[in-house]
Amino acid sequence: MCHIFAGQAPDTYEGQTRSVRIGGHSTSIRLEAAFWTVLEEVAAHQGMSLGKFVTKLHDEVLELHGEVRNFASLLRCSCLIFLTEVRPAAAGPMPMSAATVHERYLCEGARLRLEAAE
Repeated sequence: MCHIFAGQAPDTYEGQTRSVRIGGHSTSIRLEAAFWTVLEEVAAHQGMSLGKFVTKLHDEVLELHGEVRNFASLLRCSCLIFLTEVRPAAAGPMPMSAATVHERYLCEGARLRLEAAE
């Protein structure tokens, strides 16, 4: 896996609890730091504050489905949708050669570290 997953900084997956106001009530949501970072980007992309985005998303899900089950998971999945569908579409396609070079660089670096450790 070329240390892409295992090599991430621990602070990216450290849990953070934030207080938000949804439907006039204060509540706390606990997500990993990386998800809060993406949610802030999503909110900015939508032209909203993070609080307003979270509230609007909650209200829309409530309207569509009648209830909001596991809101933290919904937020995480929303981040995945943004990262895989929305952000790439806005940025345009990444040239394949640049992606290939980046992947080879990461894997080659990991291979060299493993060989040096042996």
